[in-house]
Amino acid sequence: MTKSRIAAIDVGNDSVKALFGELDNELNIPNIVARDTEDRPVIGIEELDEKDPLDGIHVRVHSPALKENNVIYRIGSLATKSDHATELDPGSSKSEEDQTLVMLFATLALDAVNEKNAKLFPKSKNVVDANYTLGTGLPLREVKEGKDAGYRSKLIGSVHQVEFLVTPKYQGLKVNIKFDDVKVYPEGFAAFINLVMDNNLKIINKDLIDRRILIQDIGGLSTDIAVIKNRNVDDDKAQGFNLGVSEALEAIREEIRSKHGVELDSRRDVVEVITRKNDRNHIMVKGSRTSVHDITDRILLELAKKQYRLLRNVWQKNSQTEICYFVGGGSTVLKEYIKTINNNLDGYNIEFFEDEKESIWMMANAYYKLIMDYVKKTEKPKSNAEPVKN
Repeated sequence: MTKSRIAAIDVGNDSVKALFGELDNELNIPNIVARDTEDRPVIGIEELDEKDPLDGIHVRVHSPALKENNVIYRIGSLATKSDHATELDPGSSKSEEDQTLVMLFATLALDAVNEKNAKLFPKSKNVVDANYTLGTGLPLREVKEGKDAGYRSKLIGSVHQVEFLVTPKYQGLKVNIKFDDVKVYPEGFAAFINLVMDNNLKIINKDLIDRRILIQDIGGLSTDIAVIKNRNVDDDKAQGFNLGVSEALEAIREEIRSKHGVELDSRRDVVEVITRKNDRNHIMVKGSRTSVHDITDRILLELAKKQYRLLRNVWQKNSQTEICYFVGGGSTVLKEYIKTINNNLDGYNIEFFEDEKESIWMMANAYYKLIMDYVKKTEKPKSNAEPVKN
């Protein structure tokens, strides 16, 4: 039997962040797909094997978990070049969207065919059989609604196949994916684990572990506020909201299009304009550097006010809270606006992560720690790691 490989995957609204094995492979793929046909034209096809596979992910996905089966997709960077690319819609449930599964399977398949992993999985002709133990997560709202069980059952017990079509280096390969086990964690709890444990599952933040804290995780489609006391997530008081940054990013993209005639390919491009170190909130219009500060400030400040109201409401119901940590890609986008509002109003004890990568990768890192902890405990019943209860 093929040895199961650890996979920790955060299917975020902006991108998929994934960690594999002994942290020997890391993938970050824009969460954008476009339906396609098999015979997509490739310029310079003879040079296909010299290109980066991540720039040309072109696959057919077959799985009983999908509502629409055997569909061909462009994924990630390649999809942004399509006229009919789709990103997850505000109000949708991550656990019920085909796009979530398509991105998950494609990410796993890319790991399975990576040359470094040739000895891990058996390969017969052009077919790779890959077994994974997966740690992933869903927004708190969906977990509270019980959707995690249905999501897990879609993955377990079936074979999910990804066939690489016109993809650099991997054209013609098929990957059969099986899951030996799947753990689906609530995103707020995962953020807490990442704050208090290192990669060896040791407690690194003893000061934090027994404090009363909130963790406000702002994503693309949703916001989770985890309420933590006595090392436990208070499931009754923790709340999930249908409010993320996607609609604001889409509004900025649309206004830039109508005002300046500039087409940004995806929400990720909007995030790049907002967060980059140099020329922040500027775009090129007919070769001239042009500020879009007026657009981004107005729209993001409005969203920051809504996020601040969520914080205030939850804090009022948990008055002995000591600190709130803001995490997730949405927090990176809204950081300066929320700080300004807080300084002018209530002055709550809030903290952001200055390292943007740390904030963006927080969920994937947490899932990795949690799934490694689970695997070690199932292999060795007694663990030396200090327990952290969910």
